[in-house]
Amino acid sequence: MTDTLRPVETALPQPPDSPQKLKRSIGVVGGTLLTLSCVTPASTLFVVVPDLFGSLGTATALTIAVGSLLCIAVAFCYSELGTLIPSAGGEYAMVSTMAGRLAGWLVFVLSLLVVMIVPPVIAMGTADYLAPIVHLDPSVAGAGVMLLATLAGLLDLRANAWITGVFLVLEVVAAAVVAVLGFAHAERGPGSLLSMEVAGADGHADTVTALLIVSGLAIALFVTQGFSTAVYLSEEMENPRRNVARTVLTTLAISAVIILVPVIAITLGASDLAELTGGDIGTMVIAWSNTAVGTFVSLCVALAIINAGIVMVIQNSRVLFASARDKAWPEPVNAAFARLGRFGSPWVATLAVGVPGAALCFVDLDTLYGVTGVSVTGMYLLVAVAALLSRRGTHRHTPAWRMPLWPAFPVLLIAVLAYILTQQETGHLLWTGGITAAATLYWLLYLRPRRATRWLVSIPEDARA
Repeated sequence: MTDTLRPVETALPQPPDSPQKLKRSIGVVGGTLLTLSCVTPASTLFVVVPDLFGSLGTATALTIAVGSLLCIAVAFCYSELGTLIPSAGGEYAMVSTMAGRLAGWLVFVLSLLVVMIVPPVIAMGTADYLAPIVHLDPSVAGAGVMLLATLAGLLDLRANAWITGVFLVLEVVAAAVVAVLGFAHAERGPGSLLSMEVAGADGHADTVTALLIVSGLAIALFVTQGFSTAVYLSEEMENPRRNVARTVLTTLAISAVIILVPVIAITLGASDLAELTGGDIGTMVIAWSNTAVGTFVSLCVALAIINAGIVMVIQNSRVLFASARDKAWPEPVNAAFARLGRFGSPWVATLAVGVPGAALCFVDLDTLYGVTGVSVTGMYLLVAVAALLSRRGTHRHTPAWRMPLWPAFPVLLIAVLAYILTQQETGHLLWTGGITAAATLYWLLYLRPRRATRWLVSIPEDARA
């Protein structure tokens, strides 16, 4: 972790009107720690995966595995685009450059939905895992975690790399304990992973259909979604041309293993189909061991959720910072979001994502899950379109990491993701579509008529070298 502590070069004074740039202060290890923490494998395992068990039963591991394979193609797209366009704007900077400003604006709106919703979704799971010590209302506990993460997000990025690194170790230990206990108490063989069964309301086993798996892929993609954090941090990474791709691909591989192995162990170790479908992993751990071990795992998960909140607030504040630097809002808003604090972090943007995130902890969870799944799928779809266009004109000769088998991966992704969208619940599609339609009106009525002065997507000069 020594590369997280390298001295930062002193920046030369910049003219008042020049776009502010974030400091390059982290290497590949620091970036991987922060990105892995945003994936937050343990909190995803304990907070998101139980809902998949409830709808997919023994097919949960298969669905996550298929989602992880799809994410390899997504990671290739992110790696190529992230090294071509290393900007804190992440997806919207990449898509705007490759596919046009309107496409970039829509990706920004979808990514903003994801970055605003995911942290409170994860944070609300804290109450369940603090239960061995104190009983809290999930919404209140989630709001508290979001406010704590916001305070931590105001600190220097290198300090946060150390904080999140320590928490990450604890959550990996918790996932490992669950995996070992599950395999040690296996009640069924590996063949059950393909049995495609879920406990029905009448207590009998129901069959998990292929359409249910396709529908569940939107959430499965969300399970490992955090690997994209590397492109948000690319503006603060040393040697982004090399380190962004390494961080994206390494993080995806590690997080898939940390999540999938315990899911397989839980599937094999659950005492019966009803217990598996219930998805109460904490109770299973106590049944496999004792209360002390269950309490230890629960506290590790609670810390993992706090860790995820910190990293997600860091990531999300960079998105708002970059959008303000690129003139997406009226000038007073741009000036506020682009303001950097004494630690070099965009403090107003950090507060702007953390405080509303605390408020979202009081919104219905099912709606948040559904809108997030649709938004992630739509965002990946537009990124795949941008990757398909990434070798046109001068970009063909720009030094960057290049994916293998291009354009096969982007074409495959576009087809698969479009189909996944068609299988989502109508209500979730309407919520996401309504927000996207409102964003399109903002583009038509405000941004497009001011195209010379608004939504000017920029890339830091040193990133082009």
